[in-house]
Amino acid sequence: MQIVRSAALFVLAALLEIGGAWLVWQGVRENKGWLWAAGGALALGAYGFVATFQPDAHFGRVLAAYGGIFVAGSILWGVVADGYRPDRWDITGALVCLAGMAVIMYAPRGN
Repeated sequence: MQIVRSAALFVLAALLEIGGAWLVWQGVRENKGWLWAAGGALALGAYGFVATFQPDAHFGRVLAAYGGIFVAGSILWGVVADGYRPDRWDITGALVCLAGMAVIMYAPRGN
């Protein structure tokens, strides 16, 4: 059950961080206005709080593992939100990152 909770928190964190960065991008680079950018800043702030609810107490481990989620999530966000077409190397790289994330976060530890 703890892995399911952790995975759900990683997904929520990704939605907030990637979505927040996308909103800032849209507001500034795509000239959609400062309200979009402000919404993005709020989402990015919320991401920081969500990460603290991970069951593992080690900041470095949680953020390192989240990196794999961020990589794969960013590619997926691009597909859904921007019509981005990842190539096989994008997909391979994302899968490698997710495998690394799983090892970092969920490998059995003796402590």
